[in-house]
Amino acid sequence: MATSMTRGVVMIHSAPRALCPHLEWAVGRALGRAVNFDWADQPVLPGARRAEYFWSGPVGTGAAIASAMHGWEHLRFEVTEDPSAASDGARWMHTPDLGIHHAQTDAAGNVVVGEDRIRYAMELAARDVRDMQRELQVALGSAWDDELEPFRHASDDAPVVWLHKVG
Repeated sequence: MATSMTRGVVMIHSAPRALCPHLEWAVGRALGRAVNFDWADQPVLPGARRAEYFWSGPVGTGAAIASAMHGWEHLRFEVTEDPSAASDGARWMHTPDLGIHHAQTDAAGNVVVGEDRIRYAMELAARDVRDMQRELQVALGSAWDDELEPFRHASDDAPVVWLHKVG
């Protein structure tokens, strides 16, 4: 049986300078080939670097990349794996405070929450709407999205606006 191929993106939102070559090595090892990232300064976190890398490989490569980068301090990243004929898509998000979050995604990149996870949230929440909302936010990775959002938009042409620092 032929191996199903897919592609995805590694988005390193913030990494200390000293960690950058180690990240290239780790991703390269997961891909089975050397990689070089085009590093840029991360304006949200002075002294940190950011990079994006488009990859292709067998289904499961996204998990291998996320596992290779998981656990390093002061690192914020996302890894996506597009759906293929043989598998669903996936997204991994990591922050220093929250750790790693994995979610299944559809063809448009939306997070898909399975029925077992929804049943679990309903059971855990019983009749408390706030508990249900909290459990669904965990399933969707809302806290990770909230923490990563300023880093996602800190590209060259997207200045960061800190509303809580106004005034």
